Amino acid sequence: MSVETGGRSRVGWPVWSWALWDWGSAAFNAVITTFVFTVYLTDPDIFGDAASSWLGWSLAAAGLAIALFAPITGQRADRSGRRTFWLAINTYLVVLVSFGLFFVRPEASYLWLGLVLLAVGNVFFEFASVNYNAMLNEISTPQTVGRISGLGWGLGYLGGIVLLTIVIVAFINPDSWFGIENDDALGVRLAMILCAVWTLAFSLPVILTHRDDRTARAARSGDRVGLVASYRLLFASIRGLWRSDRSTVQFLAASAVFRDGLAGVFTFGAVIAARAFGFSDSLVIVFAIAANLIAGIATIVAGRLDDRIGPKRIIVFSLVAMCLLGLGIFALHDLGQPVFWGLGLALCVFVGPVQSASRTFLARLIPAGQEGQVFGLYATTGRAVSFLAPAAFATALWIGQRTTGEPLREVQHWGILGIVVVLALGLALMLPLRQHTHRASALAPESSGPAER
Repeated sequence: MSVETGGRSRVGWPVWSWALWDWGSAAFNAVITTFVFTVYLTDPDIFGDAASSWLGWSLAAAGLAIALFAPITGQRADRSGRRTFWLAINTYLVVLVSFGLFFVRPEASYLWLGLVLLAVGNVFFEFASVNYNAMLNEISTPQTVGRISGLGWGLGYLGGIVLLTIVIVAFINPDSWFGIENDDALGVRLAMILCAVWTLAFSLPVILTHRDDRTARAARSGDRVGLVASYRLLFASIRGLWRSDRSTVQFLAASAVFRDGLAGVFTFGAVIAARAFGFSDSLVIVFAIAANLIAGIATIVAGRLDDRIGPKRIIVFSLVAMCLLGLGIFALHDLGQPVFWGLGLALCVFVGPVQSASRTFLARLIPAGQEGQVFGLYATTGRAVSFLAPAAFATALWIGQRTTGEPLREVQHWGILGIVVVLALGLALMLPLRQHTHRASALAPESSGPAER
């Protein structure tokens, strides 16, 4: 954890080892599910016109599995005292899935192999993330939780830039380092092996550094319960949270909404850049790299502010800024690409800080020993409302078409308004919440109960 030195704190190896998992997660987040493999798998010339639709359905099925089981996996890790063990198991399964993607050849008959592997990978990645997030309270203090969370999120963005650049230059470009012939999609498929190695290499530090406490594990060995009993305990815990500190439940709802708005920024940002502002495919990738660089640096810096002014102020200020910048992009779209470069990159400054501060806001509310379960609920609530941003985007396009009378391809910029509406709704739900630290939290000051800020 952080070490106090002369009134200031420095980050030690246990924190760096934890944050490196975020750096390694960029392989699955940025390369596999966002920029490279899903683009390959939805190529209609290879896998058919319905590939995109089937991808949506397969990821929806994965989302349902995550929503149903994430809180239970987190709860069972809490009760067993084997948080690092389950982080390792789920991460290794993501590594195996990433390696398996190499075998998805560019033939229509391999579509289902790719879809199943992606769906399974998403499930295990989210299960791993639940245990990873739950470790935050173990490696931080009330004075350092913001900067440590920000360091992890920031390294995730920066790791994505580094790995994506390597993949493009070394494997995918026609003039790649290794002179790879891509007739058999070999460049993309070899990149999946690199992703597997990358994930494994940067997950080992946290797995080897943060060992489970055998004494605590032995003490809890008699607490094992079955699946049905686990759900009973889950619902009882939710009722207990509502009675004792309902702000936790309210924050789960508010964060689910604005996190879906953030997901909409990533999901539809490239679409808006290409369709509304005429960005070429290569220019979209350049913008993505610049956006991730800005988001990574901003998140690390904002983490220090989180410790000084509290996560709620970070979240509220960032959401307000994103709404205003989104409206600016919509209002000034006729000025062309410079608007999207300027305001779009400015908007990216605030995405990471919201994500990081959301994690620390919740971490302060969780009673000690329930971190896995509550972060599992965090994953579940996010999945439960994941339809909001896509529905708002599509509705805004429909309204734009009806309002202007122009064809759909001419009103793509209206989709920005849909994303802004979701962010604004999350902001509205966030404003009434009281920021405090639960008296039973591992981050609570030892001498007092909930600490108002």
